[in-house]
Amino acid sequence: MSVTVFLEDALIAQGSIEEAAVIVRKLPPTARSSDVLAFDDESGAQVDLPLREDLPARGRGRPSLGVAAREVTLLPRQWEWLAKQPGGASATLRRLVEDARRQGRTVRQCRDAAYRFLTVMAGDRPGYEEAMRALYAGDQAAFDRLAEAWPAAIRDHGRALAWPGDKA
Repeated sequence: MSVTVFLEDALIAQGSIEEAAVIVRKLPPTARSSDVLAFDDESGAQVDLPLREDLPARGRGRPSLGVAAREVTLLPRQWEWLAKQPGGASATLRRLVEDARRQGRTVRQCRDAAYRFLTVMAGDRPGYEEAMRALYAGDQAAFDRLAEAWPAAIRDHGRALAWPGDKA
């Protein structure tokens, strides 16, 4: 997971969650815990950083490799189709998910990520509501104009989440 970390209005770290945590651990104590916020670069959602260095020891046995078993509800015809695929249902579902991830985020997902981030970082700033309307209308020029007075790091990161291919 790639994250972006802000100290108040300044961007202080970007990279893996582990890299960002190392940088944040080196900061002097802040007045409020909300002065340092981290955001997932894909979803725009706020995330917690693993700031404790004393991680619990690993247990014995085979590592889980990050695989999680969960329930999936499908129609009988969908289960039948999955059963006929090479590698079985799990392998086919993993392949479908990875193919979708490679295609990248949709326009809506990009705008939603920017909205999540900006709600936390700019929700009380002048022009926020109008900027969100421009964001969802796809009007980048209006968004830029309305967000011009915001701190550059916040405005630029919001823009990068909303329009990831743009190098403005």
